[in-house]
Amino acid sequence: MTTRADTAKGEMPDRAQQKIRCDACPVMCYIAEGRAGACDRYANQAGRIIRCDPLTIIDKRLETGGEIVPFLAADWNGSLAPDDTLSVTAIGAGTTYPDYKPAPFIVSQQIDGVDFVTVVTEAIFSYCGVKVKIDTDRHLGPEAAVVRAGGEAIGHVMTPEYGSQMLSLGGVGHLTGGSRPEGRVTCDALLRLCNREPVKLAIDGGAQVVVQAGHAPIVDGAAEQRMRVGCGSATIGMFASQWHGLVDEVVIVDDHITGVVSEHQAGKVLGWPDTGIRIKGRRSTPGRYFQVAEPGPGWGGTDIEDPLTILGPWRPEKGARPGLTLLMISTTGEQWAYYVLNGDLIPEPAPLPKALKPTVDLIAENCEPATCTVLFMGGAGGSLRAGVTQNPVRLTRSVQSATTTVTVGGAPAYVWPGGGITVMADVTQMPDNAFGYVPTPALVAPLEFTLPREEYRALGGHDGAARDIADILEHGGEYGRSARAVGPVRGA
Repeated sequence: MTTRADTAKGEMPDRAQQKIRCDACPVMCYIAEGRAGACDRYANQAGRIIRCDPLTIIDKRLETGGEIVPFLAADWNGSLAPDDTLSVTAIGAGTTYPDYKPAPFIVSQQIDGVDFVTVVTEAIFSYCGVKVKIDTDRHLGPEAAVVRAGGEAIGHVMTPEYGSQMLSLGGVGHLTGGSRPEGRVTCDALLRLCNREPVKLAIDGGAQVVVQAGHAPIVDGAAEQRMRVGCGSATIGMFASQWHGLVDEVVIVDDHITGVVSEHQAGKVLGWPDTGIRIKGRRSTPGRYFQVAEPGPGWGGTDIEDPLTILGPWRPEKGARPGLTLLMISTTGEQWAYYVLNGDLIPEPAPLPKALKPTVDLIAENCEPATCTVLFMGGAGGSLRAGVTQNPVRLTRSVQSATTTVTVGGAPAYVWPGGGITVMADVTQMPDNAFGYVPTPALVAPLEFTLPREEYRALGGHDGAARDIADILEHGGEYGRSARAVGPVRGA
């Protein structure tokens, strides 16, 4: 099967080439025999519109991940496992569009002796995006800075979290509210991120970063290794006892909260004597300092390369003396330095004592690997509900009350409180290539609604269109009968 449509929206069909119109999305391509539409998802096969990818069924008996042998046609012998080992996802199912018709598959099955219905559809999302959590101590850019792909604005930097930088990408404002290039680039970046492919992003006033779900971020060309163990204060709280008796002073350099062990409550509880150290920055509480430096790619997410620049003159009246030892270390343990005060109370570099090396290694050991998490987020409160029920608001209320469970490509979804059906799901928990697109532009995401059959009838569902799994395996659906089985995906 070749790809791309011969014609696009608005072009009349050429009967000589037997082009037929695809109504699976608003573009409504005319597609010639043996070719695919503009989305590469639907094709003309012998005068019938089919879905190019097979329907994906998750078989809990199979080992995690990976595609298994074909599940239909000549390779299927007609035998079925118990219903509760199989679940039909929306991947490859086809779309509900136009939404007045029932969803492509309304699956009836027994789970623990109870009749359930799973309504399966590939939903077209204009209101969608991704939230990206990047586990790294590295500063990527200022809060609210524009994030770009291919020079086009596709999102912004969010507030950082504990050891993580956060991005919000996509959304209807970028997909449809800007220029055509902005919409196309945004849709392409979202599609690749959701399908766990790498995407290069540039942050205004900040770094260039390559993001890929389940992989370490690459910041300005270098792969990150660790997220921080905690802020400077938390690091002291965890490891002060490890340093006690081995060094006179410890400073944990951190963009958010720099810690000083001799002043910190953890040090005081251990009986740590004063050292006369002075930190440049805004003192919060004893041993905790804000704004010791600007954010950046250096020590502890700051812009400094020499940690001594955050120190003021040492105070002999507060305990400073020649020979006093000082360990300075970042919150990932990637940067550290050891000093001894000379006769003028100036720190001079010295070799790290062997007794302190395990404490440096302990910080590194307690840092989790740097990685990227991509959460798909979409609003499913629109007309696609008509493919589930003739009374759409009842579906919304059923989801909000947790009577109906929502999954995305078989992955658990978090449903946001409040009005509508706003879902969020981890793309690493879905089978490969779970997402598609339409050139309107919009993302196409697999969506499944599961609820007891009696509840489905009560909310006005298309109960007459429900079919059991055996029938679906034997006859397929509106967009063909190709299927595959995969093992349950539990994260990358």
